[in-house]
Amino acid sequence: MHTYPLADYMRHIDAGRWDAVGDMLLSSADKLHNAGAELLICPDNTAHQALDIVRDRSSVPWLHIAEEVAADAAERGRKRLLVLGTRYLMEGPVYPARLRAKGIEHEIPDADARERINIVTLNELVYGRFEPPARSYFTQLIGQAQGRGCDAVILACTEFPLLIGDADSPLPTLDSTRILARAALRAAVRQ
Repeated sequence: MHTYPLADYMRHIDAGRWDAVGDMLLSSADKLHNAGAELLICPDNTAHQALDIVRDRSSVPWLHIAEEVAADAAERGRKRLLVLGTRYLMEGPVYPARLRAKGIEHEIPDADARERINIVTLNELVYGRFEPPARSYFTQLIGQAQGRGCDAVILACTEFPLLIGDADSPLPTLDSTRILARAALRAAVRQ
């Protein structure tokens, strides 16, 4: 396991310097490769925008969180998903192509909702604050997506499953972190 502080990543993400985020991921990959790692995962959905750029330059193969989530959703017969994550993730390219490749449609909240989700994520959730108003807001957004035909929601942020789960959600949840962890275990057993 290796990572840099979130603040180091966020400095580059906020500036749109995905190449610098990729360099950080590759630096971690090299450290882990030198420690004997044969397979890598990154539970941070947002950072996968940089992983898309550098994945083929890595000394060790990576599992891609969106590929694993798309495969899981397809296995479950999901047809239209709400994608919730940081604003950068929701507005970025990480999920659309992978879902489309599995014949799955997706949607993201409107711009105001994306900004509010981002604020809640970076000002509350990353600090371990899981407040009832945030849970209520997420429940409301998911319920609205259900009304538009979504049949599940991707919790595409590590903290989201700590805020909302199947018991609270109007739609079944796809916990991206848990799906990636299970895929890593399956891959490790095969090696």
